[in-house]
Amino acid sequence: MTSLVRWEPFRDLISLREAMDRLFEESFVRPRTGWLAPLGAETLAVDMYETDDAIVVKTAIPGVKPEDVDVSIAGDTLTIKGETKAEEEVKEENYIRRERRYGSFCRSLTLPVPVVADDAEAEFENGILTLTLPKAEEVRPKTIKVKAKGK
Repeated sequence: MTSLVRWEPFRDLISLREAMDRLFEESFVRPRTGWLAPLGAETLAVDMYETDDAIVVKTAIPGVKPEDVDVSIAGDTLTIKGETKAEEEVKEENYIRRERRYGSFCRSLTLPVPVVADDAEAEFENGILTLTLPKAEEVRPKTIKVKAKGK
């Protein structure tokens, strides 16, 4: 037995519009890694979290020497940049797979609170860069003790 389905001409247009909105949002509002960056430049994936005293930023940059990484803070913008260099040049073109990328990378982040750049610490261990950025004194939480007043 066949069943009839009511034809709704705008049902497909709505899904097409949603698809186009999603396409533009993913392409221009939240671009994927690297396609808007300069040719050959890649961006870094970072983890950023806040403690009572600092902002902590972690990023994985394996294969990079600590001296090849440049970290700077200008105003409320943190910038991490560097370059991944190829260890050897293979003259043969018989690659089965080639997925590792070489070249420059750069990532700029807006910090959520003011920090003291002069007291910032950067540690590099096992390919993980950890930045500890102390919060400025005016944004650190203050505890005020409440005293009972006797009569």
